[in-house]
Amino acid sequence: MSAGARVIRTPDQRLRIFVSSTLKELAPERRAARAAVERLHLAPVMFELGARPHPPRELYRAYLQQCDVFVGIYWERYGWVAPDEDVSGLEDEYNLCPPDLPRLLYIKDPAENREPRLKELLDRIRSDDRASFKYFESADELAVLLESDLATLLAERFELSRAAESAPAAAAESEGAAAALPAPLTELIGRERELADLEGMLLGGTRLVTITGSGGIGKSRLAIAAATALAPRFADGAVFVDLSTVHDPAAVPNTLAQTIGVRDTGDAPITEKVVTALRDRQMLLVLDNFEQVLGAAPALAALLGAAPGIAVIVTSRSLLRLGGEQSFELGPLVGEPATALFVERAHAVKPDFEITTENAEAVVRICEALDGVPLALELAAARIRVLSAPELLERLDRRLPLLVGGARDLPERQQTLRSTIEWSTQLLGESERRLLACLGVFEGGFTIEAAEFVAASGPESGDADGGTAAGGSAAGGAGDDDTLSALAALVDSSLLSQHDTSERPRFSMLATVREYALERLIADGALERMRGVHAHYFVRLGDRAELELEGAKQAEWVLRLGDESDNLRAAERYLLGQRDWRTAAHLAWTLYVYWWVAGLLGEVRGWMDEALASGDELDDVTRATALYFTTAITFWQDPDGTVASGLTESAELFHREGDAAGEALALISLALALLAAQSPDPARADDAMETSLGLFRSSGDLWGESMALVMLGRVALLRQNVHGALNRFEESLRIARRQGDELAETIALHHRGWARLLLGDVQDAAVDFGECLGISSRLGHVEGVAYALEGLVAVAALAGDVVRAGHLLGASRSLRERSGLHNAPAFSFHQTFVDQFVASGRADGLDDAVMQGRTLSEEEAVAEASAPLTASGT
Repeated sequence: MSAGARVIRTPDQRLRIFVSSTLKELAPERRAARAAVERLHLAPVMFELGARPHPPRELYRAYLQQCDVFVGIYWERYGWVAPDEDVSGLEDEYNLCPPDLPRLLYIKDPAENREPRLKELLDRIRSDDRASFKYFESADELAVLLESDLATLLAERFELSRAAESAPAAAAESEGAAAALPAPLTELIGRERELADLEGMLLGGTRLVTITGSGGIGKSRLAIAAATALAPRFADGAVFVDLSTVHDPAAVPNTLAQTIGVRDTGDAPITEKVVTALRDRQMLLVLDNFEQVLGAAPALAALLGAAPGIAVIVTSRSLLRLGGEQSFELGPLVGEPATALFVERAHAVKPDFEITTENAEAVVRICEALDGVPLALELAAARIRVLSAPELLERLDRRLPLLVGGARDLPERQQTLRSTIEWSTQLLGESERRLLACLGVFEGGFTIEAAEFVAASGPESGDADGGTAAGGSAAGGAGDDDTLSALAALVDSSLLSQHDTSERPRFSMLATVREYALERLIADGALERMRGVHAHYFVRLGDRAELELEGAKQAEWVLRLGDESDNLRAAERYLLGQRDWRTAAHLAWTLYVYWWVAGLLGEVRGWMDEALASGDELDDVTRATALYFTTAITFWQDPDGTVASGLTESAELFHREGDAAGEALALISLALALLAAQSPDPARADDAMETSLGLFRSSGDLWGESMALVMLGRVALLRQNVHGALNRFEESLRIARRQGDELAETIALHHRGWARLLLGDVQDAAVDFGECLGISSRLGHVEGVAYALEGLVAVAALAGDVVRAGHLLGASRSLRERSGLHNAPAFSFHQTFVDQFVASGRADGLDDAVMQGRTLSEEEAVAEASAPLTASGT
């Protein structure tokens, strides 16, 4: 393996801090430095942690090149000069440090016996303007200095990266690159020919390629590499759709919709919305893990027929059997590629691992024993940290024949992978194996807190109440440290991967490892009980989130719940499958704001439809909740009055149960339905809203009060009382801002903007729409972005800015189509202003500008909307 191909990484991909010093004389200082680095959640690179004191220079250089900061600690000793070397390892480290690597150097004083060659090195360091150096006296002082300097350095680098970020991002977007593709942390090894063949098929006009092969063979990794290479060839880039957590073929359109940003608002079939969003786009889709949803193949064929600019790479253990499908069978790595992968993955856990005359044969035999299956190679390589290659081979030879020989009805390669996973678990302690099995119930990853919760209720935990959503034990407790240790062991063994998102560490496991974990739960008779524990955790999380979603931490919780969307779905599916309608409705209700912001109300509607159609007797709160979710989201589509009657019943049921907030929310939606009807009934809507406002105020629900005030303002607008409406909107805005509720703030700003515009205050209206746009964009609230753009369309039309009005109008229409939001007539008045602009005779070129606007991305539209107007009219 060449030096250029060698990549040395930390398993968790944190920033690496190379610590250089003599070993013995500065042992306390090295311990202090390591602790300082780890307190910042960085990765110290030190000889104590696996590096050899005098590795070959080629590897040594690569080792340094994979680090992000160089830290030198010096006192009196220059260090040993190896035979045939001119300088010590200490000086060699400094000489080989890459020129662009930040250098933080610390010199210990007093030093009465500093060796002459070290004095020469320090003199050279002091004159090196690339280095920053300080003096210290104790290990404790060094720790404080290093921690402070690293924090400052990282903050400075972050600010520089932010300044440089926009240009590359814009360039990537112009080339059609897609941010939705995963960024693998390791290089693709041994698949150069397969990658070229796959790219050739898609560039040659093939629109559906299915990569087949056994689990762990590398299908996903190859598909991602191909999509990354091909993304610039597609105007709208490439998108990765992870189906590993989807088990129902009917749910595939929802997963695709969520990935490409289509909101399932429930007002139209999601398949139609997806087709509308993709029919004019040029995009490469990667549909990963399709084998468990093969029933969705006809829907995929229909999409390809309706959207001629779409091409698809599918990864699956089975072909889809569709017309036009091209099969691409992926086999194992053989020979040198298998060895190279093993060595590269071994370097991740033991950077100084090398092929030598003593271990070369063992490495080759390890790769042969594992049939060249990449995942099996990675799992085995993780053990190089504690086992030599010959020792690893001996254990494989002893375990794998026994494991592979079992009577399993699986292909040989899949038996090998399963056996390797089982072998890996046999090297763990009992607590780690038990935890791995429990973690199989999570979908799409999990937090430490969630892992601790299931561990406390796992098999043999003694908790007998975890089988239903009402049971389970509390998270935390005496076992927390044990759980953390077990998690670390599973990460070290490559059975789990760790990554950070939304400032919360998360863990995930590959689908094949999860299959094994679930099999262990089934074998122990614990699967249903652990699914109940899992559901109970997320019901509790929903209870915690409910009030936070209406306050200052709203954006933080929307992001957090977004990370847990697959787990929330799994919890709901479990509860529905148990016919636990009450708890299923309760979980849906507590997360109402999240479903709204994330555009997932259509899925919730489907869940509640199941409850209503079950034939079971539902308690009043459950029926009220189910009726609300199945009717409120279609308030603007009510030609026969069924929506209004359903919401009326919902409000009455909440009232019967004394749930003032529930009744008030149902009355808000009832008022919306009455206002959006073909024959609006503002008087009845006004009565409903006044009652709603009183209920919210009596229950202390400020979020609801803010929403009720907005709806009362809308009633006032319909009655031509614009000043009265403005007062209501301003009162709503004050409450939202006092609460720190950004979603409510955007709604109030949007409505106040229209009231101001109708009163002729164009400048202040533009400010309101602009603020609404900025907050909605930051929240990821696409519906709010669309409304704000439409408000600014009216502002541009009044200003006579044809290009701006047309661009924003086209962009807002395209955004609604691509995101599945079709209820604009119920909330926006912009079309009236556009019609007046056209009638004035000053709108020449508007149609062309609208067509141009349809090609803008959301980011481009927001940027244009935020720029100054170029007024050419009044």
